Amino acid sequence: MRILPLAASAVALGLAFAPLAHAQEFDPAAMTDDQRAAFRDEVRAYLLDNPEVLMEAIGVLEQRQAEAQTMGDAQMIQTNEDAIFNDPMSYVGGNPDGDITIVEFMDYRCSYCRKAFPEVEELIASDGNIRFIVKEFPILGEESVLASRFGIAVLDVAGSEAYKSVHDAMMQMRGSYTDASLRALAEEAGIDDVDAVMEAMNSDAVTATIEANHELAQRLQITGTPTFVMSDQMLRGYVPLDAMQQIVEAAREG
Repeated sequence: MRILPLAASAVALGLAFAPLAHAQEFDPAAMTDDQRAAFRDEVRAYLLDNPEVLMEAIGVLEQRQAEAQTMGDAQMIQTNEDAIFNDPMSYVGGNPDGDITIVEFMDYRCSYCRKAFPEVEELIASDGNIRFIVKEFPILGEESVLASRFGIAVLDVAGSEAYKSVHDAMMQMRGSYTDASLRALAEEAGIDDVDAVMEAMNSDAVTATIEANHELAQRLQITGTPTFVMSDQMLRGYVPLDAMQQIVEAAREG
């Protein structure tokens, strides 16, 4: 059974008894100590006899919180629309002319990003009309930063096709991200000038891209990976393929 925080329970109680209190112009401040104690006993007894009332009120509270979150997300996306969907330093894959754009904030060392990876790939391939943007958002330590620097450098030096190759390899890679392992990935991807990629990893442009992504994530109140932005909503965390497909269809229907 879920254990509810005290604050949430208190708010839920307020929701449950607000209509009754309003109808009778209930004023707790006007009660005597004895009246207040008697009232508390009555409330406790009622809830013990009817616990479903509390659960119903908590459900209403959670629904209101979710609706407020959705409205807030839509406003944040609208305010930052250009940085989210039209950033020239982010990889754009899938169908560049797709009618739906999905943006993923990801970290190569994030286990849930890795879990989502094959399902996102299947979603894009099976749908055929999704524009897909990757936001390098390293938040899990120095290896994450190193991997993201490499990915952005590959995109800058060798282009989108090479980025897609090394991105996919890093999402499935076992072991640590090091200069040596990343160089090997670049060589396996057939990149002509691997030295240029390795040098670009520490460039001001790559640093600026990572900083810009972190600043954008902060404005969008994104604190974890993966986070997906689609139309006017944010999906925080791993989302199964079937749910993603339903969300895409709903977004198309408007």
